[in-house]
Amino acid sequence: MTAADHHRPIVESAPATATLQTHWRNEDDTAAFARQLAAQPLLANAFITLHGDLGAGKTTLVRHLLRALGVQGRIKSPTYAVVEPHEAPGLAIWHFDFYRFSDPREWEDAGFRDLFAQAGLKLAEWPEKAAALIPAADLAIHIEALDEQTRHVTLRAHTPAGQQLLQGLHA
Repeated sequence: MTAADHHRPIVESAPATATLQTHWRNEDDTAAFARQLAAQPLLANAFITLHGDLGAGKTTLVRHLLRALGVQGRIKSPTYAVVEPHEAPGLAIWHFDFYRFSDPREWEDAGFRDLFAQAGLKLAEWPEKAAALIPAADLAIHIEALDEQTRHVTLRAHTPAGQQLLQGLHA
């Protein structure tokens, strides 16, 4: 049984928002999900937000996703740098971590609006720290640690591209 076997699609009351829930029993399930997400063609220009408490597995998911996309070398957490750029074959990727933001205007002051205007994959941890300044996420991934290994994961599509990503994950 794979992580994909645990997907249960749920459509919320708002018709524009689709939701998919799953459980990752261990890091292998996280890696399998990352490979499945990396295989989605629309990911190349997606904006994905990652939500969850410290230690929930947001950065672990990003590392597996970047490896699945072909990123080579060391993958650092952007906690102190706020953003880490990455290159994969034919793909620009920016991994943001807004945890240390104390004022949403820091997003604007840092020039991130220009980065978000460029083509490529944008991944953001702690997006709530940038409040309404960031664009709507195509896909929001909420990770809840149930114990040391198990994670309850809820994926919410907020755009048509996000809905297509969810459909591709469920296929």
